[in-house]
Amino acid sequence: MDKPGKKTHPTVYIVFCSLLLDLLAFTMILPLLPSLLDHYQKNDGPDGLYSWLLKSINSFQVMLGVPNRFNSVLFGGFLGSLFSFLQFVASPLVGGLSDAYGRKPVMIICLIGIASSYLLWAFSKSFSTFVLARILGGISKGNVNLSMAIMTDVSSPETRGVAMAFIGIAFSVGFIVGPVIGAMFARWAQSQAGHSQWFVIPALFALALGVADLVFIIFCFKETLPKEKRASSVVGSLSQACSYISIPALFKFSAVQNLPSKDVKELQLLGLVYFVYLFLYSGLEFTLTFLTHSAFQFTSMQQGWMFFCIGLTMAILQGSWVRRIPIEAARKTATKGLLIIIPSFLCVGFAPTTTLLYFGLFLFAVSTAMVVPCFMTLASQFGSSAHKGTVMGIFRSLGALARALGPIVASIAYWSIGSSATYCIGGLCLFWPWYTLHNSIRPKVS
Repeated sequence: MDKPGKKTHPTVYIVFCSLLLDLLAFTMILPLLPSLLDHYQKNDGPDGLYSWLLKSINSFQVMLGVPNRFNSVLFGGFLGSLFSFLQFVASPLVGGLSDAYGRKPVMIICLIGIASSYLLWAFSKSFSTFVLARILGGISKGNVNLSMAIMTDVSSPETRGVAMAFIGIAFSVGFIVGPVIGAMFARWAQSQAGHSQWFVIPALFALALGVADLVFIIFCFKETLPKEKRASSVVGSLSQACSYISIPALFKFSAVQNLPSKDVKELQLLGLVYFVYLFLYSGLEFTLTFLTHSAFQFTSMQQGWMFFCIGLTMAILQGSWVRRIPIEAARKTATKGLLIIIPSFLCVGFAPTTTLLYFGLFLFAVSTAMVVPCFMTLASQFGSSAHKGTVMGIFRSLGALARALGPIVASIAYWSIGSSATYCIGGLCLFWPWYTLHNSIRPKVS
């Protein structure tokens, strides 16, 4: 219940519902991706994009002795990185356009694009059409950052934490329930209609969620950025947004002005540590479905329950413990989380049985629940209230860039040297962010 004088704006609940619908549809594909790529490998045809890609990598595959079953890992990594990279580029531009034209019209355009991507997926008889659907979905995915901007519009400093918590809850619920829904629909479709075009059912369900989200926003959401508060120049607004796309500017935190040089250096190092961690983390996260599919013959249903258990563990920890961690303990908690994820990589990579795999995934979930929220807490301590929006925006962009690069690099490694070596190298590399944060970052309590 909200305290007197700290009442949560009704728009917060509307944005929460919209984001939840979007994330349920988005996460449905996670346990389905290995099976989808296997489907296109068998059914795309000799002149299709999948066959062309196979021919393009054939000489490297023969030279390295890579089994054919790993090709889907490489192509999946390409799709995952492409989607995240497009999101990295589009999100700041979407934010800049919304500053000039208002939140609602830009949000509607994003949701139309997302729904259209699911429509393409439902009728993607060829691999090239499926890739086009992922491209359209990535370009349109600026709605997540736009939701955060809306939360800022309608909340005061006292209620902003509650508003942002609703976004975290939407992500937790989406990543718990969405994969299970996708796996259940895939299982039902296969039992009813055989294996040909089995993905149409979950794709149409995702489309239904996307359309429901669009209709909900059109009729229930009211503009939160009045005309008098909008950017006077579209060009100026987009120019400022481009500072979140320039990679050198991101790592230098160039958009953060008038901070003491010592704080800037600490912020730059914190951003670098966060990027390296998320770069390595996202590689394991993305290739996990391919590992369980090829090494343990997990079905889509089993993978859906796997993501359910990971998400549930994270939600329980974040809801009961992590959210109560005091600011002064954030650094210590983050370093512990970084240390925990190292054995999780090794357990998953070398697991001969599902018992060790599940233990590694449990450590993975515990670490995730600890690290990312604590990094955000550490970043929020730098600068005055005028700087915090810029600092958090840069951290979101660094995270999107890490997720754009991590899957493709991990997938190439998985494809060329195998899963065990890939996860072993990733786990050993994670010693650097742990060591750096442990020794170099000092807590700043404002």
